[in-house]
Amino acid sequence: MEQDEEFITVVISQLVKPGYEKAYEAWVKDITKVARTYMGHLGTNVIRPQPGVRSEYTIIFRFDNYKNLKTWMESRDREYWLTQAKSFVDSEPHVQQISGLEAWFSIPSQPLQTPPRYKMALLTWAVVYVLINLLNTFLTPLLRSLPALIVSLIVSGIMVALLTYVVMPRMSRLFSKWLYAKSRKI
Repeated sequence: MEQDEEFITVVISQLVKPGYEKAYEAWVKDITKVARTYMGHLGTNVIRPQPGVRSEYTIIFRFDNYKNLKTWMESRDREYWLTQAKSFVDSEPHVQQISGLEAWFSIPSQPLQTPPRYKMALLTWAVVYVLINLLNTFLTPLLRSLPALIVSLIVSGIMVALLTYVVMPRMSRLFSKWLYAKSRKI
């Protein structure tokens, strides 16, 4: 299966009872520590509530493939920690799984939707084209004294970090009307 070979992300959102935020934060720290022990775990991010923008906590777990994610999702460890959280959460968790570049195209505080793949590919291609030219113009000359493979490693690392944390979230918001346009009925 193609899905078995792709990086996969699970996005879990839920409301925390008022006054239980510290308990939930401690719980997040503990469940994250346990998740790290599972094969294929690539990282965990927590998006905290923002007054007037988003009221729920969102936890993002990344795994190297579907099989390893499934092992975590069906584990007794995870089940135990979910049971521990029941006393301080106000809602059942909303769980969504995404893979590949789809993770770049989610808009914070919105239900996770993914646009058509051709739109994701076009926007990613345009952004990568601009970024690679900017990095090659301004960064590569500063790294000339390093071996070409090291320069490539540095430039590609910076590009991926910029795409993931800075550029694609903003581009997804900027182009959201085009990316998520409803298809018209004829």
